Amino acid sequence: MTNEHFVLMSGKEAPLGASVRDGGCNFSVWAPEATKVTLILYTEDEKEIVRYDLPEKHDGLWFGFVANVKPGQLYAYSVDGRNEPKNGLSFDATKILIDPYAKKINRPIDWNYELYLNDSGKMISKSVVVDDTSFDWQGVKKPGLTKPGTILYETHVKGFTKLRADIPEEYRGTFLGLCQPSVIKYLKELGITAVQLMPVFAKMSESRLIDMGLSNYWGYNPMCFFAPEPGYARSDAVNEFKTMVRELHRAGIGVIMDVVYNHTAEGGYGGPNISFRGFDSRNYYVYEFNEDKSVNYLATTNVTGCGNSFNSSSEPGLHIILDSMRYWLTEMQVDGFRFDLAVTVARETTPYVFNSFETHGTFFKACHADPIISQAILIGEPWDVGGFGYRVGQFPSQWSEQNDRYRDTVRSFWRGDQGKMGELATRLLGSRDLYPKNIRSINTSVNFVSYHDGFTLEDVVSYNDRHNEANGEHNRDGSGNNVSYNWGEEGPTKNPTILRRRNQVKRNMMATLLLSQGIPHFVAGDEIGRTQGGNNNAYCQDNEISYVHWDLNQAQQNFRDFVSLLTHIRTSSKVFTDLQLDGDNFRIQKGVKHDVDWYHPSGQPLEDSDWASPVSQAFMLDIGEHREGGERYIILFNASRYDICFHLPEPDEDMAWSAVMDTAEENGIPDRYGDRKGLIPVCCSLCMKLLKQVDRELVSGAYRSSGAAINASEEEHLHVHGVSVSRRMIESVAQTVSGHYRELGNVLPKGILSSLTRTNTKK
Repeated sequence: MTNEHFVLMSGKEAPLGASVRDGGCNFSVWAPEATKVTLILYTEDEKEIVRYDLPEKHDGLWFGFVANVKPGQLYAYSVDGRNEPKNGLSFDATKILIDPYAKKINRPIDWNYELYLNDSGKMISKSVVVDDTSFDWQGVKKPGLTKPGTILYETHVKGFTKLRADIPEEYRGTFLGLCQPSVIKYLKELGITAVQLMPVFAKMSESRLIDMGLSNYWGYNPMCFFAPEPGYARSDAVNEFKTMVRELHRAGIGVIMDVVYNHTAEGGYGGPNISFRGFDSRNYYVYEFNEDKSVNYLATTNVTGCGNSFNSSSEPGLHIILDSMRYWLTEMQVDGFRFDLAVTVARETTPYVFNSFETHGTFFKACHADPIISQAILIGEPWDVGGFGYRVGQFPSQWSEQNDRYRDTVRSFWRGDQGKMGELATRLLGSRDLYPKNIRSINTSVNFVSYHDGFTLEDVVSYNDRHNEANGEHNRDGSGNNVSYNWGEEGPTKNPTILRRRNQVKRNMMATLLLSQGIPHFVAGDEIGRTQGGNNNAYCQDNEISYVHWDLNQAQQNFRDFVSLLTHIRTSSKVFTDLQLDGDNFRIQKGVKHDVDWYHPSGQPLEDSDWASPVSQAFMLDIGEHREGGERYIILFNASRYDICFHLPEPDEDMAWSAVMDTAEENGIPDRYGDRKGLIPVCCSLCMKLLKQVDRELVSGAYRSSGAAINASEEEHLHVHGVSVSRRMIESVAQTVSGHYRELGNVLPKGILSSLTRTNTKK
């Protein structure tokens, strides 16, 4: 292809980026202080074809139309102007730039200092013209994800699929690997309703990591806000990402993107011109003020800890973030976002404040007013490393927030720390101290015990200290406050007592998570005991430290089945997903109203003074509807070191208590102290137990229909304790439960149907 094939013509200002239309492509970029903007077209193997100076400029936008440009065309920019860093001008026409609005880049960006200095065209990836109308969605629509119905499963595209033997080798580590039938089946059996993808924006590793032979595996170092990372694709990252979303949606699984709008890979002052800085360094980044309140362009503000802070309060900065969000929600069809360091994105600089977080600021208002963005799931990481950067509980009502207070409380309580009972109760009911009723939804809190940064769930119970030596920072990186406990030995052990205790505490924390009000979040692999060997900051470990290993032993399989049981209990319940309490007018819905009561193990109601007891470690939560046929549960909590027999409150008329889940059992199925043993009020040491109110006549009828008769002693036991006692009765209702799950579109996981023959989870 020669330059005579293309024809430069007058273009249009909008939309920004490269837009295919009318036999060619319109190119538009923001560079208000540039003196010249040059468009460069390339062959598929990155040989330069032609350069065109964009012929028109208006209101800071440079634009032009090139006839005969088709989808797949490679292009880049060179931008000329004054290079005066002290005045915030960093133009360098010798550097090749990625279009900030590029929807696709042709290859991963590999940092190379020598190439950047001497021939940036060889280092910098090329932008690719994309046709947004060509993908076939096959009529698949978004699953209609709601906060009450969301169970978030945080995963890394590469790390989740790299070692799965049931994925064809060519798909491992890619978007297409994540939507293989075996993966979707696994997610459905696990009960996941939404995957939260760690960053998939095109990224670049930091030079420091490259020098150490490492890379930015997590991806929190973006170079584009529109283009998916080409390293996760076989050939076409855009179409393969869309295929992944389509197939997950076809299965009813939502897609939440972890997005990084708070900084870019260009780094701080003196960093390379790769995209944003080469077009408008003044407006795309935030800078410190001098004593006279003038801007110090030689000092990039860094509240992210990553070298720079993206300027979301400038017009072009806010514009590109909102355009990016709309693009991913509409063209790429994702369901929502988790915002990395969301406090940074919500910081504003005006004549009155400098880089200040504003709950009612421009970014939040713009999201709420936008008809597309306002309908998405929006989750904020409510902190950054800047001044006054910890803002948990201070986001607008439309947002949900990562709740680190929840994490620390649950870890602390089940570690055995005393005096935590009252705070745990607060976390169980949606952390209303942080998200007040009538002002915030009960599903505001994103509850988690582990996240990508920090210990995995397995490591929370296996290590007292971080072990990050492999990161090359002398074990100084990562948090030193992990609220963890190794239960007797640091790291791997063969001691059966320690292993039994670790697994039991993991079940406690996972059960607490999935039975709490709010949106539950857990990390891929936590359900099978994934360990990072005590590394609590594995951001640079693109290897088996970070990957999910799928060669499971029996204990890991049991824990996976336990998590499946919990997710299915949750997703088929109103009590645990959409609790309606009197006095909470944030959301008014006709119909059901629930009650919450708290008790001592003795059966006596807990008083206000009891919550502050420094030694109390056991209590009972009675939650649900107090009526015949109402959905009602009792949860027994016992963080003490001894078994406790709880005195249960009476069930409602014609109802009975039935054991549903017991963390003392490896797969959570009540056995030793279950229905058929008639000892359901017993909760073992360091354990948790769930009881459900069931229809007494129904279960008695089912028992009789099985050909058995309830003798007098059994009837008396049923009356005294309010429990069902027959294994055969449970078997007779198991198929009803299975049918109920199928009606919900759920796939019953392995082991659950057989489990239902040991415990009644009928809804």
